[in-house]
Amino acid sequence: MNKALISVDREAVVAPVDRRIFGSFVEHLGRCVYDGIYEPGHPTANDDGFRMDVVDLVRELGSSTIRYPGGNFVSGFRWEDSVGPRDERPVRRDLAWHSLETNQVGVDEFSRWLKLTGSELMMAVNLGTRGIEAALDLLEYCNHPSGTALSDQRIANGTALPHDIRMWCLGNEMDGPWQTGYMTADDYGKIAARTAQAMKAADKSLELVVCGSSSSSMPTFGDWERTVLEHAYDHVDFISCHAYYQERGGDLDSYLAASLDMQYFIETVVATADHVGNKLKSKKKIKLSFDEWNIWYLDEHRESDEVNDQWRYAPRQLEDVYSVADAVVLGNLLITLLKNHDRVASASLAQLVNVIAPIMTEPGGDAWRQTTFFPFSVTSRLARGEVLRPRIEVGTYKTVAYGDAPLVDSVVTHDDDSSAVFLVNRGRTPVEVQVDVAQLGVHGITEAVTFWDDDVYAKNTLADQHRVGLKDLEGARLVDGVLSVMLPPVSWSAIALG
Repeated sequence: MNKALISVDREAVVAPVDRRIFGSFVEHLGRCVYDGIYEPGHPTANDDGFRMDVVDLVRELGSSTIRYPGGNFVSGFRWEDSVGPRDERPVRRDLAWHSLETNQVGVDEFSRWLKLTGSELMMAVNLGTRGIEAALDLLEYCNHPSGTALSDQRIANGTALPHDIRMWCLGNEMDGPWQTGYMTADDYGKIAARTAQAMKAADKSLELVVCGSSSSSMPTFGDWERTVLEHAYDHVDFISCHAYYQERGGDLDSYLAASLDMQYFIETVVATADHVGNKLKSKKKIKLSFDEWNIWYLDEHRESDEVNDQWRYAPRQLEDVYSVADAVVLGNLLITLLKNHDRVASASLAQLVNVIAPIMTEPGGDAWRQTTFFPFSVTSRLARGEVLRPRIEVGTYKTVAYGDAPLVDSVVTHDDDSSAVFLVNRGRTPVEVQVDVAQLGVHGITEAVTFWDDDVYAKNTLADQHRVGLKDLEGARLVDGVLSVMLPPVSWSAIALG
């Protein structure tokens, strides 16, 4: 029997829990917006056309900050098209995803949707086909109270109060040749610095995110971050990270250890940012915004994708259906983000509905939870107070991609009223775990759940929406400050203590 010993030191604080670590992402892509969050003819739709069954699931998921409107879409986005009377809004071609955009959901409507979900808006500006002037105009439209041309236009359009958006992304994946208007690091660093300087001249309290590499596998990874930050360091607060993972070639063991790659990504970007900061003799520490992360089966051919030369409205794109194994990996990625929360201060699960998403919908029909919904929703609900980095003593297993990988990973959160222990078993057999939580001053278990199944490839589908879900973690007990649990194979678990 494999065993793990975990000890929790009350002083081993990573950072206070910032709710922005539980962010998500809505892009005008596929059926994320149209036939996803927005479907005027649906039985649950409100007056704005938003599906209230989806709103309920988003609230249950616990998403905090929603990055919008892209993604690749933003590099061709003309924000002016998305405001004003809906019947006057132009239809445009979206080059990023080869589809038609009706602009029926725009800045003001999306802001109203966010209020329904209890989320905050994280806005991206177009630095692909546009630049400083358009970014400043959008900022004025969204945030200025009144008395200027664009703020008064917002009021005339029916939104009296400013949207008061605090966090802004300076473009998207500008290192990628798939990006409309992509640039070299030097060119992007210059335009990002000038845009950031102008936006902070309008409001110095804004938090700005500069584009990092779109993947750690990009040939310019590391050098891109260095060059961009040498231009923009003094003007920005965050640098972005994007990472997607998938099982390749049936190598489940390597896939279950994918969080080791995320850890490498984070450590490399932090080291690069700190190198630039030291070079510039700056006292500021750049934070990371991991504003795209998820499971995405990029290598698979999708017969359901309706992308062709006909320029369709809201085609079915990237509608991955997730397994138990996918959910376990996602839960481990979230553990990794929390363990690095001192530098990763914001994150966005990409995306939210239908497109590589935890929530799926059928036009005119149901909305349901994918497997990946469960570890995210429980972690978002239970993680409070401060993140603690536990000490883990456990054996390893062999992987092709990462060498020897620890069988168990964990993170702990704690506040004055409660604690939570999050655990993942990457192995194919059960692991007996003891967690020393004596320093936390807890007296009992208030909740113990796990996500696993005998079939690691079991999925929730339209035909079987409840095939897998959370289960009670049987046998969990707390005695004399020691939490004892038996982790099922290939599983993610959470235990709340009070």
